[in-house]
Amino acid sequence: MTEPGLLYDGTDWDFRTLQRSYDAIERIACEELGLEVYPNRIEIITSEQMLDVYTAHGMPLTYRHWSYGKRFLQHESSYRRGYSSLAYEVVINSNPCISYLMEENTATMQALVIAHAAFGHNHFFRNNHLFRQWTEASAILDYLEFARGYVAACEDQHGVAAVERVLDAAHALSRHGVHKHGGARPLNLKLDQKRERERRDYDELMFDDLWRTLPGAKAKQTTDTVAERRRRLGLPEENLLYFLEKVAPRLQSWQREIIRIVRLIAQYFYPQPQAKLMNEGCATWVHQRIMTRLHETGQINDAAFLEVLHSTSNVIMQPDFDHPAGGPGFNPYALGYAMMSDIERMCIDPTEEDRNWFPDIAGNGDPLGTLRHAWANFRDESFVLQYLSPAVIRRFKMFRLLDDTSESTLLVDAIHDDAGYRAIRRSLAASYDPAVHDPDVQVVDVDLAGDRRLMMQHRTRPGQLLAQRDAEATLRHVAALWGYEVRLQEVDSETDAVLATHTASPPAA
Repeated sequence: MTEPGLLYDGTDWDFRTLQRSYDAIERIACEELGLEVYPNRIEIITSEQMLDVYTAHGMPLTYRHWSYGKRFLQHESSYRRGYSSLAYEVVINSNPCISYLMEENTATMQALVIAHAAFGHNHFFRNNHLFRQWTEASAILDYLEFARGYVAACEDQHGVAAVERVLDAAHALSRHGVHKHGGARPLNLKLDQKRERERRDYDELMFDDLWRTLPGAKAKQTTDTVAERRRRLGLPEENLLYFLEKVAPRLQSWQREIIRIVRLIAQYFYPQPQAKLMNEGCATWVHQRIMTRLHETGQINDAAFLEVLHSTSNVIMQPDFDHPAGGPGFNPYALGYAMMSDIERMCIDPTEEDRNWFPDIAGNGDPLGTLRHAWANFRDESFVLQYLSPAVIRRFKMFRLLDDTSESTLLVDAIHDDAGYRAIRRSLAASYDPAVHDPDVQVVDVDLAGDRRLMMQHRTRPGQLLAQRDAEATLRHVAALWGYEVRLQEVDSETDAVLATHTASPPAA
């Protein structure tokens, strides 16, 4: 029997237990922490269903494609053999916000992941400027339903193989199918369908085959200068899928719509890797604060709180550089949580060093307001550049190496002094900048009235060229959608010298 005041006692739970836990967590999250969240929808699923969610990138439904089955088998094999575990939860940036909880979780873990996902992640999704700018949480579920139905209808009408060829190529190019610097509208299925109908009706109304028979029409087309041609096509264009969807000469309307589906879903996911450190740090800080308050107010017992501490410690562990579990970069849970906790400390109990480095927040007595401001207005790169403190740098034993290929040794060029702290912070922030990692590939020219060869450029520097095998494999997907030869030149961004050239032709019909 549960002791008076406790939400639960032991590891077992039922839906009444979840409701009590949710209500208690909601009071702390909204009334004490001031979190603003979408309405929550919490679903309990099995490990098999969790594997299904993994394969669809965490989405509750999607269209069929062989890559999802391959991913399912990979995750299932790794899980069954004990090589990896499943997440305690998966949360979706939607309105209502959907949180999946594993039915194998204990009562404490169910409460923890409700706090982590349904309130921590939920608040971040709703308030962070990247998600507010690039996504429309209330539209994604309707759009996924439309996408699944549309792809299935295309498979019935045109054949599975034909649809898969388009999806394969579009998936391969999805990282080059997003607007990175504005120009994208959040998903709005009803408005998009209305515009598509209006565009189709207008094209049918205005089409007249007599126009192509006018004398001199073709001659005018071929006398366009390169500059006029590029201006008319809106070149250069970095969103490759967008350009192919709008301009590719041989694509049918259903193929263009499938490319559009892949492009818009890729756009929806675009903010997530840019704010992973902040998102996980926010959710971990929130769940730890909420579970601590439940313990302080006597709503969970010591045994439950020890389970919370054990789980959180595992999540925020930062492996050493030579640890088998280690990898490139910092554990986003570890660094994110450390920075959130450090901001809280500086607001309440700053040192003289904190006052020198962070005069605007040190000792302001408002850690919750400071954190909510950071969660709303920064992405990982700017957050690290603004808030990474010398205290956290020392705690994580950070330093910077200069790797000069002309020298036989490495040089430690940033250590724990004022200049070193600033250099480390700049370098770490740059490692979260997507512009540093994503190649700058753009469509630069195509003569639609001539040979229709698609010309592309990769702006880069010597020594940072694309892997030839990968570049040519990707270009084959571009050529399959474009329908004609594709050429990619790798150009020195400083001198405009051509460093390498890759070409691909479309597959035989």
